[in-house]
Amino acid sequence: MADRVLITGGSRGIGKAAVAWFAQRGWQVAFCYHSNKSAAEQVLKQYPRTLAFQTDVANEEQVCAMFKAIKEQWGGLDALVCNAGIALPQQLLTDTSAVDMDRLYNVNVKGTLLCCREGAKLMVPCHRGAMVTLSSVWGRSGGSCETVYSATKGAVIALTKALAKELGPSGIRVNCVSPGVIDTDMNGHLSETDKADLANRAALMRLGTPDDVADAIGFLCSESAAYVTGQVLGVDGGFE
Repeated sequence: MADRVLITGGSRGIGKAAVAWFAQRGWQVAFCYHSNKSAAEQVLKQYPRTLAFQTDVANEEQVCAMFKAIKEQWGGLDALVCNAGIALPQQLLTDTSAVDMDRLYNVNVKGTLLCCREGAKLMVPCHRGAMVTLSSVWGRSGGSCETVYSATKGAVIALTKALAKELGPSGIRVNCVSPGVIDTDMNGHLSETDKADLANRAALMRLGTPDDVADAIGFLCSESAAYVTGQVLGVDGGFE
């Protein structure tokens, strides 16, 4: 039986590239999306055997329903990729509302925690599995005018390290991928000048691609990373 993976936020960007990575290697793939049904349908057209769930990862009831459906259809789960996340336009902390703070926390941190919790319930009885969370270069170094986003992504790193220790005795690996500036819709608001400036801050002198990140995610879910857990893998081109 093929290995089974669930990817959150899989309709575009890094998540879409991850869907392609696993599907092309024969995995059974499921992904969720928040609201962009047309984008999700395009992924399904390309990979028709893939399962798709419209799910708000910050909503406990919806997350539980998604994992219940996966258990009913597949019987279990071998890998979980917690990719779903949001960002705000750059702004000072003093200009950030509590509503926006809650929104960022609920998706980026609570959503990851909920999915990891439900994923663990499927993996622990099988005594195997791999989880990959998505942080950011700002989660490691902090970004000016990205204070709340940086805080949520730093929290993802902390929960990854803690969960790796918690689930290690059950044979489950938990790692984090920390992308730099990736050329996705999330960065679509940047001007070409801004993108060029950011590319120049990377040792490789370019922005990353979704495929760059998907390759790292796939590695961490594969048997090639069988003795890797609790790690943060920077996919940032040497960004400083």
